[in-house]
Amino acid sequence: MSAYTRFLLACISLASLVGCTDPQLDSSIRRQGFVYCGQDTPTTFNPQLVEGGLTADTLAAQVFDRLLMLDPVSHQPQPSLAKSWTVSGDGLSYTFKLQTGIEFQTTDWFTPTRPFNAQDVVFSFKRVIDDNHPFHAISGGRYPWFESQNFAGLIEDVRVIDPETVEFTLSRPDNAFLANLATAYAVIHSQEYADILLRAGKPDQIDKLPVGTGPFHIEQYQPNDFVRLSRHWGYWQGTAPMDQVVFDISSRGTGTLAKLLSHECDVLSSPVASQLPVINEDENFNLTAQTGMNVAYLALDTKQPELADIRVRKAINHAINRDNLLSSVYYGTGTQARSLLPPMSWAYNHNSQALDYDPAKALQLLKEAGFDKNLHLTMWVPLEPRPYNPSPRKTAELIQADLNAVGVQVTIIAQDNVNRFSKIDQDNSDLILTGWVADNGDPDNFLRPLLSCDAIGAGLNASKWCDLDFENLLELASRTTQLDQRLNYYFLAQDILDQQVPIIPLAHGVHFQVHHRSLRGLQMSPFGTRSFSTVYRNEN
Repeated sequence: MSAYTRFLLACISLASLVGCTDPQLDSSIRRQGFVYCGQDTPTTFNPQLVEGGLTADTLAAQVFDRLLMLDPVSHQPQPSLAKSWTVSGDGLSYTFKLQTGIEFQTTDWFTPTRPFNAQDVVFSFKRVIDDNHPFHAISGGRYPWFESQNFAGLIEDVRVIDPETVEFTLSRPDNAFLANLATAYAVIHSQEYADILLRAGKPDQIDKLPVGTGPFHIEQYQPNDFVRLSRHWGYWQGTAPMDQVVFDISSRGTGTLAKLLSHECDVLSSPVASQLPVINEDENFNLTAQTGMNVAYLALDTKQPELADIRVRKAINHAINRDNLLSSVYYGTGTQARSLLPPMSWAYNHNSQALDYDPAKALQLLKEAGFDKNLHLTMWVPLEPRPYNPSPRKTAELIQADLNAVGVQVTIIAQDNVNRFSKIDQDNSDLILTGWVADNGDPDNFLRPLLSCDAIGAGLNASKWCDLDFENLLELASRTTQLDQRLNYYFLAQDILDQQVPIIPLAHGVHFQVHHRSLRGLQMSPFGTRSFSTVYRNEN
């Protein structure tokens, strides 16, 4: 029995839904909502606790709002829960004026008695940065994205000025601060709800049964099966046209395509590239594409003795045929990566000295390092297709063949999903095939979370590489007020990556999304997050 069928059976008992029958037989269901396929199972509903996946990529934009949002074209921060802001002359104080009259969601487990205010902002960020906060250690006490940015070291204080005003005090200037407040991780929770849970002795419920100000709220969750959202009638930007959104999380790969073609799903996120011809041939579906701010890369654990040798890292880089990856995995839809930064980034170095495909050079370097015949490595590989890599298993197998051709034996360890901040996983692997979807348009959002020294402790720096010259360049870039100087710092930082090779950029993917032709108002973003508040159905 499919997840969608089980959902229909389950919802019969819910008075809020009418006519829960097969959508092909009851057109009212198609007007009330839609089914979204192609995502992984969430481990939490609080994006502060994760570094990607369904919770951060899609759910967060439905349940929560943030102080700021990103313009999808200019990539610049725009007002959201904060309607305006000012910055002190020394760049250390940010004061935000907040929207008024915004309602938190009313759910079966919480009924708010007041609107959103500055207390909610202070609660949401102090939970993350203050070790003594009563909610800091709840649900594990790990905030990987914030840890990778050293948010606790950056923010000295967050305080209420008045109910409509909040002030952030920084320890140093940071050009990326506003953009970081617009990411999917910087969501605003209800302090009133948190206080009630704390008094009831159930603080962990804040991450399992969340409350936000977004267009939908969590209604029902069946692990490995489905997540159902219901419309927030008091949404401050206008009530969403759809009554419900169902995330079918019960299958992966070709299973999701079969569900799409049989009309069990209305939307399929990140279809495998080989599926695109089949989708294009079906007039019932529209295929849309978004050039993404993303990168697929291979992280090399530089703490492993063999990979501590820069000659070995360079040899692995020389051995990988990226053109073959683009044709066999991306089917011509991606672009070759020569940097972590994608070409659409304003800090992309078009004169990069990144190493090219050269098997002969790889053999020479391995011989010089003494590993021409006896190098054996393990590679952790997530199986979940992502915008930056539509088929990780195939990518891994091609890399395995490339390395075998130069005498490096690779054992692939496949996982449903590689948890990049699990030290157990990282300490037992030499290579990790992974990637990154930018949370905002700032180049710092690629370089700092993935390669800074702080990101090692957070677990996002899978290479465990820490270079003080690289670190200093990131700090200088975050402090300078001169854009041309900042650009130069980022160019120099990319030069260090080209020389040291802690990671091997592979490709930049195009994010595809398929939806039934009757759905209108679906948006795509280069940062992966998008709200369903404007989606409606029109059968004409």
